[in-house]
Amino acid sequence: MQVSENTQAPKTECLIRILDVLMLYCMGHLAALIRYSTSIDDLAQIHQTTLYFCTALSPAIFSQFDLYQAWRGKTISHQFILTASAIFAVIATGLILSFLIRGVDDLSRLWMAYWAGLSILAIILIRPVVHSLIATLNHADCVNKRVLIIGYGSVGKEIHQRAQLHHWAGYEVSAIHGSNKANESTANIANIPHLKDIPAAVKKHNIQEIWLALPLSDFNTLQKIRNLLCNVLVDIRWIPDTSALGILSHKTIQLFGMPVIDLNRPATDGIPGLVKELFDKVFSLCVLLCLWPLFLTLAIIIKITSPGPVFFQQTRLGMNGKLIKIYKFRSMKNHIQNKSYLEQATRYDSRITPIGKFIRRTSLDELPQFFNVLKGEMSVVGPRPHALQHNELFKDKVSLYMQRHRVKPGITGWAQIHGLRGETDTEEKMARRVEFDIHYIQHWSLWMDLKIILWTTCYGWKDDHAY
Repeated sequence: MQVSENTQAPKTECLIRILDVLMLYCMGHLAALIRYSTSIDDLAQIHQTTLYFCTALSPAIFSQFDLYQAWRGKTISHQFILTASAIFAVIATGLILSFLIRGVDDLSRLWMAYWAGLSILAIILIRPVVHSLIATLNHADCVNKRVLIIGYGSVGKEIHQRAQLHHWAGYEVSAIHGSNKANESTANIANIPHLKDIPAAVKKHNIQEIWLALPLSDFNTLQKIRNLLCNVLVDIRWIPDTSALGILSHKTIQLFGMPVIDLNRPATDGIPGLVKELFDKVFSLCVLLCLWPLFLTLAIIIKITSPGPVFFQQTRLGMNGKLIKIYKFRSMKNHIQNKSYLEQATRYDSRITPIGKFIRRTSLDELPQFFNVLKGEMSVVGPRPHALQHNELFKDKVSLYMQRHRVKPGITGWAQIHGLRGETDTEEKMARRVEFDIHYIQHWSLWMDLKIILWTTCYGWKDDHAY
């Protein structure tokens, strides 16, 4: 059975983080042996303090330099620059610490220079070996990212050849579109003859990334592909012909030395996403600890005023289309739901209980979703999760609707603080909400989250559109 990258990558990254800490720690001891022919324990105490402090802090600093994400598809020179920069940043924090605790006079600068040099060499030499070992142990295809190339002209063939040459980088071209004849390099690769078959091929071949190797001049094809891929929840990268490349607003990266434009990566991808997740967990834990008396009170009132459970679970789409169960305080009487038709709550809905009217109007029914945030299924701020029936109804009617699911759904969001709450009974209402959700995904910042949370705390508990 094939293991997807989404399952395997966190384990690999955790192992590499641990190895990096161990290498940094060992190189500190080795530097003392090489420079002074003695153990670091025989040097001034500040050396041990600096070593422990820097090694403990190194995973966080390395993350800031993309050392846990930037190895796939990067050149050796680029890796060296990233690694050296990260190591120097770690050493700099050690110097700052020694200055603050007034131990800088006893700290050997030569020891730190040896330590930095040895650490850079160790990481540069050992990291590829670790990746190769993991790939071997997992039979390579378990950790390789399966790729579909759309446009197999000169650019498509070139990026394919580079991917094969840099096989250690972890990309496997599994399917192509735009090749009229088979050759040795494409003999074992699926050929997708028609554009309309691409979405189905993504699922069939377990594609995890799409590379668009099309020129700017092929505008009509690009427009068709854009419409076809609106509901495809995988990474999409455009590898344009640089001779025709103009000024574009999308983020450009380097892949095997070629310019690549990320077309649908949210602003929370990479390091910002880790920052957001850490904030979510801390904030949610604080909320649950502070509001547990309110949780208990609401639970008791719900239980004694109407028969049925305290909590109500609903199936929604999480990040990248993963099915999740979100929690709410039950606000309606027990009733049998029609799975083929979604009956939204209306202003005078007879199904809503007396306490349900209050908690729905004040959004207190959403509070249990902080447990979803702690589980990593939701975020405090993000696009609100819609009913599955809504997804099917609007995904082909509202532009970029499914791209809302490139990030975790939120308890509150940019659309909600602009009054787009409650019933979405028309296509216009949904399109307006999606417009704000996409704006949030594209322009996210931690400060933006804080503003949304502050507004929700002050004003979000009362809204005439929520019922």
